[in-house]
Amino acid sequence: MWWKVIGGLLAVWLVLSVAGWVIKGLFWLAVIGGVLFVATAAVGWAKDRKQIKP
Repeated sequence: MWWKVIGGLLAVWLVLSVAGWVIKGLFWLAVIGGVLFVATAAVGWAKDRKQIKP
């Protein structure tokens, strides 16, 4: 379940980033999408590492 949420958020942030790059006037959208993508990936990675601990 957790990975579906993370995957969905990563997809949304990726789409926002691409839309920001394609539409020249929305550079801020690309920056926000990129930051949120990295933050979501970091949270997912941290949660995954926490669950693997014995």
